[in-house]
Amino acid sequence: MTMQGTDWKESLSRPSQTMSTLAMVLGAWVILLTLVNITIGAYSPGFKVMWIGFISGDVATSHVPHEDAGFVVDDIVFALLGVSLLALGAMGLKKCFEGGAMEWLRGLPNGPVSSSLMSSENGVRRTLASWMILMGVLFYLSWSLMNTTWVDPGVYAVMVILVSFGFGIHKLEDAA
Repeated sequence: MTMQGTDWKESLSRPSQTMSTLAMVLGAWVILLTLVNITIGAYSPGFKVMWIGFISGDVATSHVPHEDAGFVVDDIVFALLGVSLLALGAMGLKKCFEGGAMEWLRGLPNGPVSSSLMSSENGVRRTLASWMILMGVLFYLSWSLMNTTWVDPGVYAVMVILVSFGFGIHKLEDAA
């Protein structure tokens, strides 16, 4: 087998910290959306998301009144997706950190994103990047809580730009 083939197989069995972290965050977000959808409905006030219709773009089957829906198969499938993402992220972090996902969680307060929020010691760009991430997450959470619409594409568009640019700036600073 060539060297490239060996490196490719090795990279699949040794996921990066970034991909594992992304899997953990997405998994937690999916679980949050599932819980919100089951309890109050995540589509809009009084409406529940039917995940299969929502993701496929079929407007006619994307939501139903929350009172009529109860617990549906879509919620189970979406919850399993979230649990799978959390498990994949935890497996990857176990290979990156001695203590696995718990050690990663304990290290978050000392990481570059959170430590740069109140200090420009690591550079002004890192401080601005950290605030972009925080503002994106706070915007999404506050909008969703106030308007009871957790799957609004416009809100995602604003949040994703702030969060991705913030993380991108942090990655550029790491590379410098």
